[in-house]
Amino acid sequence: MNAWWRCLSGVILRENLRFFHQKGRFFGTLVRPLVWLLVFAAGFRAALGVSIIPPYETYITYEVYILPGLVGMVQLFNGMQNSLSIVYDTEMGSMRILLTSPLPRWWLLVSKLLAGVSVSFFQVYAFLGFAYLFGIEMPPMGYLSTIPALLLNGLMLGSLGLLLSSKIRQLENFAGVMNFVVFPLFFISSALYPLWKMRESSEFLYYLCAFNPFTHGVEMIRFALYSHFNATGVGWVLLATVVFLTLALRGYRPERGLSRKRGE
Repeated sequence: MNAWWRCLSGVILRENLRFFHQKGRFFGTLVRPLVWLLVFAAGFRAALGVSIIPPYETYITYEVYILPGLVGMVQLFNGMQNSLSIVYDTEMGSMRILLTSPLPRWWLLVSKLLAGVSVSFFQVYAFLGFAYLFGIEMPPMGYLSTIPALLLNGLMLGSLGLLLSSKIRQLENFAGVMNFVVFPLFFISSALYPLWKMRESSEFLYYLCAFNPFTHGVEMIRFALYSHFNATGVGWVLLATVVFLTLALRGYRPERGLSRKRGE
């Protein structure tokens, strides 16, 4: 068990050191959601104004409503960034070196997944800190009660990224995959608008949003920020995490990069 813990702590430490050494990645992570929060929300505020959003039963501004969705965005892009690093490590061979460890492959991949989730915590709370400076506050206990929701949502999105990395054979294909995965997940969800608003527009899009696991991750975070438990969201996210992670662990083949290079 000591070897398992040393492996996990070593992978987490490596990923966090890599993240903090990449200052451009850190600021890029903050700029994207802050632009949406401060600029994009200004245009929607006039259209949506304030709404009664359960379970809060109180009037909230649009900026406060989309804050959990932008937290989900931070974790979504982090999950994709982590999968990109796995593809890069597979291309360069460092993942194959890591997998020479006597520990089971699934534990090494789960360690890589948890390392990515730990990085997302720094990104999320840095974003929440800047949002607070701009006057967008949440209940004080919400910053603590949302930790389990962030962990579970990060695991789901990281598992999705791990699944994508198990299928992408070339680093150049990753940008195209992001366009077909990240943006539909984000826009066809409740991150920017309530589901009842979507239903008023299109019944078909409403059901797509309701089936989207990212929607339930965002709702889970939204409830957690107000110290509420969203059982439906937790159930959907747990199911999606199990499915994504199982498929990723079954499909991951680090030797394919070496085989492709030999073929070339």
